[in-house]
Amino acid sequence: MISTNAPRSASTRTIGDDALAHPLSLTAFRTLKTLVAGYAGLSVATLSAAYLMRGHSDLVTATVWVRGGIVAVTSLLMLSFVVRSARGSRRAFRRLRITSAAMVVAITVIVSLPGFLPVWMRIEQGLCGVLLVGVVAIANGRHLRGAFAAA
Repeated sequence: MISTNAPRSASTRTIGDDALAHPLSLTAFRTLKTLVAGYAGLSVATLSAAYLMRGHSDLVTATVWVRGGIVAVTSLLMLSFVVRSARGSRRAFRRLRITSAAMVVAITVIVSLPGFLPVWMRIEQGLCGVLLVGVVAIANGRHLRGAFAAA
């Protein structure tokens, strides 16, 4: 019989309730949830807009579908990372920090490439980038990093 009381590895442990209940933690996670929910909503709305404009090949290219799909999936994953982080998951917090930073870099590169995306989607990606810069700033802030490092 396998014991369910086996110690978890350091990466899967959760942080303490004291750290999660701290007013700064509560505010940070509320803001993170709002930013990432906005990112997810905007990403899903973009795919919906692409579907509605699908007959306009100059506005909806294959790149729009691929990039839009990647961003939508990533945004939903990031939303799950925020929710699990707010419950104390160190692994989810690390994933949130990594994916949000990686997406900001990817968005910066993609938006700066001339002709890669139609103008409407460049604007949408820019808005996503702004939301994610907020996520990166909060997730990498002193309080949350300290709370998860102290666990």
